[in-house]
Amino acid sequence: MDILASIRKIFVPIHREGYVFVLAGIVAMIVLGWIWRPLFWICTLITCWIAYFFRDPKRVTPLAEGLIVSPADGRVSAIGPAVPPTELGLGTTPLIRISIFMSVFDCHVNRTPITGRIAKIAYRPGLFLNADLDKASEDNERNALLLETQHGKIAVVQIAGLVARRIVTAVTEGETPQTGERIGIIRFGSRVDVYLPEGFRILAGLGQRAIAGETVIADLAGEGKAALAFRSA
Repeated sequence: MDILASIRKIFVPIHREGYVFVLAGIVAMIVLGWIWRPLFWICTLITCWIAYFFRDPKRVTPLAEGLIVSPADGRVSAIGPAVPPTELGLGTTPLIRISIFMSVFDCHVNRTPITGRIAKIAYRPGLFLNADLDKASEDNERNALLLETQHGKIAVVQIAGLVARRIVTAVTEGETPQTGERIGIIRFGSRVDVYLPEGFRILAGLGQRAIAGETVIADLAGEGKAALAFRSA
């Protein structure tokens, strides 16, 4: 059993969005490797990286009232007031925004930061600027989700990056995903923004590394300290 557990830690499941890319890599390994042997090893390395990029590991999510967990793996690149996407209808009053930047080496599976009903999903085409830039929130391709929670309306915005060319959302309007559940994936470098209403205490710090579904980035005036439990998914 210990050996099996070790194997599972090394070989993390691949998200279904990555199957076609991995298959293409294997085909390239065979065809190009037959033409010229060194190409086999080059394609092998690329295919291994693709499988690593599309990894979809299980996460252990802390559960308690008022906790906000990170929706993405990556670096906290911005914290501060910002006007939420107009397509969500949240008005023009700035809300606290926490941005998590995902490099091409981070896991790109996104998770919901808190339990809530998805009241609206709004996709908007745009540019593909470096997702680490502040203006990427306004100019880049994005997919915005509006969550109605018992603590107010919270927005989660998936933003395409410099290399990203597709945002995949795994939920639909009317669903109520639980904290830490998968809501989608962005392919090849991107960013996720979370907009919070008043009353939340920010726990994340600039430059901090966050883990989707596990790292607590905010809580509701300390309420998250009570009745703490965990769920693996």
